[in-house]
Amino acid sequence: MHSDDSEAVLAVDDASPRDAASFVTPTLRTLLVLAWPVILTRATQSVVGFCDALMVAPLGEGQLAATTTGAFDTFVVILLPMGTAFILQSFTAQLRGRGELGAIRRYARYGLVLALLSGSLGLAMIPLVPTLVGWIGYEPRVAHWMSEYVSIRLLSVGAAIGMEALGNWYGGLGNTRIPMVASVVTMLANVFGCYLLIEPRFGLPGYGVAGSAVAGTVASYLGFATIGLAYALGVGVGDLPRSDVRMRWEEFVRVIRFGLPNGFNWLMEFAAFALFVNVVVGGLGTTALAALNVVFQVNSLAFMPAFGLASAGAILVGEAIGRGRPDDVPRIVKMTLLTGGSWMGLAGIFYLGFAHELIALFASDAASALVTVGASMLALSIGWQLFDAIGITLGEALRAAGDTTWCMLARLVIAWAVFVPLAFVAVRYFGTGTTGAMLSLTAYLVVLAIALSLRFLSGRWRSIDLVGSDPVVIGDDHTSA
Repeated sequence: MHSDDSEAVLAVDDASPRDAASFVTPTLRTLLVLAWPVILTRATQSVVGFCDALMVAPLGEGQLAATTTGAFDTFVVILLPMGTAFILQSFTAQLRGRGELGAIRRYARYGLVLALLSGSLGLAMIPLVPTLVGWIGYEPRVAHWMSEYVSIRLLSVGAAIGMEALGNWYGGLGNTRIPMVASVVTMLANVFGCYLLIEPRFGLPGYGVAGSAVAGTVASYLGFATIGLAYALGVGVGDLPRSDVRMRWEEFVRVIRFGLPNGFNWLMEFAAFALFVNVVVGGLGTTALAALNVVFQVNSLAFMPAFGLASAGAILVGEAIGRGRPDDVPRIVKMTLLTGGSWMGLAGIFYLGFAHELIALFASDAASALVTVGASMLALSIGWQLFDAIGITLGEALRAAGDTTWCMLARLVIAWAVFVPLAFVAVRYFGTGTTGAMLSLTAYLVVLAIALSLRFLSGRWRSIDLVGSDPVVIGDDHTSA
């Protein structure tokens, strides 16, 4: 596949995908050219959350807590299919490296099937939202706003997963710009929608928390429509052949087999975070809850670009493995980690120096308790920045190799056997408050970074066969090449 203006420059331009001898290990420039659209894509997601919180903040701490926590809880709901969809990037990158270009188009269809199933599940969950939120024990008004927000946002699950599925499919091809365009459309639509709907403007009465949710839902569908139209028209796929696109059982089963552990991994890890946010920190009161979610929104401005960089590195890892060059992987990972770690480190220093000013953006009174508590929590977040970068980079690299089951088990054990009990005991029994909560979160990220480092260094990922061969066509009774 060649590179053009619509595609990121990959490791070798104009080289046969099977020509391993001509393959040159990617340089930092290769990584950055591939990464910057992914970074912008993930950064737009941060901007969406940041602007939602910023525009709802003038309505009060209750609405701010309901919106930010509701967004977090909605994200937990979509994590299983979203994490599963990420495996499409691994398959597409490895197939591209192996030169099996004729099989690649089918994987986009598997992603769209996943989106359809996920959207149906999201719709089915809507009637359960008030009951589930009521169990947690929020203040009645916060519970009402949060239920309203989550119920509306669940309408967009199918669109969000469809956008992620096609985005990862394009990413595996080395085209990271089409997903970027769709994400920019989503961001602009969300920001405009929030401005239009949250507070009274242009003759509209102002819909508060519900307005934020509607803006996000509409924006998700517009983003999905953008990338879906590009896929339907064949935009940005270069010379990818139009061969047999019928779904094949073996391929689809392998997508689920390797993708589901990745999705379950994300779901259970963030479920632990949701418990931490809603129960451990939520028990400290609305101010602490709002402050923590503001800290998460601010931290996402560093995390999402680092995650985008790690995802770009994972594309190169998948391509190298597909070409039969696993010895190039450690160098790619090291380069990605140094770049992402530098970014996260600088962000942490910035948070430390301007913690008060950043949190004050979300408060009507710069001397309020929200600013005092939030600034302290944001300053403490510098302790996890580097370890977060290590976990992100190695987690994505192992996912690209197909090492999803081990990662799932490791995160499950560390999140539920270490993080949740530690945070609960520190905050509830020893009364360490928000400081204990932040230190518990830091401890979790440190232990996770160590575990993923040991797994990567063990080299077990080298023996995993992600793509397989000889898929079977659905409806046929013979093996198809």
